[in-house]
Amino acid sequence: MNRWSFGLVLATVSLLVSTPAAAFASPPALKAGVFAVDATPAVGSPLAYDPTKGSAHPLSCKGVVLIAEGGPVVLCAIDWIGVANDGQREFRRSLATAAGTTPDRVVVHALHQHDAPACDFTADAILAEQGINQDYFDAALARDVIARTADAVKKATAEARPISHVGLGAGVVEKVASNRRVLDASGKKVEHVRYSATTDPKVRDKPEGLIDPLLKMVSLWEGDKPVAVLTFYATHPQSYYRTGLSNPDFPGIARDQRQEATGVFHVHFDGAGGNITAGKYNDGSPANRQVLADRVAEGMNKAWAATVKSPVSAADLAWKTIAIKLPVDPKLDATKLAAVVADKTQPGRERCKAACELAWVRRCQAGDAVDASCLKLGAARLLLMPGELFVEYQLAAQKFKPDLFVAMAAYGDYGPGYIGTEAAYSQGGYETSHHVSLVAPTVEGVVMDAIQTLLRD
Repeated sequence: MNRWSFGLVLATVSLLVSTPAAAFASPPALKAGVFAVDATPAVGSPLAYDPTKGSAHPLSCKGVVLIAEGGPVVLCAIDWIGVANDGQREFRRSLATAAGTTPDRVVVHALHQHDAPACDFTADAILAEQGINQDYFDAALARDVIARTADAVKKATAEARPISHVGLGAGVVEKVASNRRVLDASGKKVEHVRYSATTDPKVRDKPEGLIDPLLKMVSLWEGDKPVAVLTFYATHPQSYYRTGLSNPDFPGIARDQRQEATGVFHVHFDGAGGNITAGKYNDGSPANRQVLADRVAEGMNKAWAATVKSPVSAADLAWKTIAIKLPVDPKLDATKLAAVVADKTQPGRERCKAACELAWVRRCQAGDAVDASCLKLGAARLLLMPGELFVEYQLAAQKFKPDLFVAMAAYGDYGPGYIGTEAAYSQGGYETSHHVSLVAPTVEGVVMDAIQTLLRD
């Protein structure tokens, strides 16, 4: 060995001795745990519109716990029509405690099925003062589901498995989604509202309108073994309802039948489907429920087939939550709403509706905000948003970051109801009408700014 090579050896040895071992260590592994509990109401418990007579298909509350630097993140989806106001707060706080994280790192999203319960502890308390809360809310059921979900989250956190890869895929869903707002020839007024079940063939035959045809799928892998998949698709989930039989309708059936067929744990989220229904392709016939479920399941299969896997570590996960103050509908008057709640001559459903609106108005008057969040997972950005957002928000988010895989879940905090675009409020139609959308037309600017803030690195 000459003196030059001997010197090189010494230098190499010196470098190895002086360099911390951590410099050669692999980055910390991302971990994930899964959880699921039954969320089916008992006979007699109120659904969104009717008492429960039985169950046609079990309802579930399920999700994933992601563990990386900064604390665990909990993503939860439930087969209920909505979780609002103090229902959201209590749900998120309980799951945060169970996972050992903070409520701002927990989201609870509903899939918005209509033969399913609602959870709003604020409105429940307002109606309890009149002795009619149990006609519309089952707080005992909700708190039981929250407690059991928290137990499942705690177990999922403890048993979380290392995730080596994340998979991203998308598939077109054929003949399910259609825009429910059919405009007239001027394009400035709503001529027809295409509800989830549309019996008039002339209205069904109108053009499909603006939708997002893609179902997005994010999969988590431990080597070659899939641990969980998360899917996102924007549409109202109703085929038909008011049967008295609780069920997760066609998106939930698609999710469940695919999990059963593949053995892969599956969580589904409803995207920004506030102005989207299956109305063009559904006349309300009971047989259509399975037809629509099969079409969504086929979109899931396409997304799975198109999936591309990439290595992932804890460093590839980031989380951002911002509090946004949504402008309240100026026509909502707290005093008048309280009077309706207290008026025993009013139909019970109107009193319940007024209580939900009053809960939201009081919250806005107190300066309260709703949370919107974004999960970064490699090249994916998952936006987790409040209310019944119009699909325009989802499409705008994708356009803002066209180089990334952007998916959206709406129906987080259900307090504000529908959230339309500013132009939609002047066009008329059900979704932007008074007492249905509880926000002002200026909401578009607030929500769009929030989306850009969440997506901006």
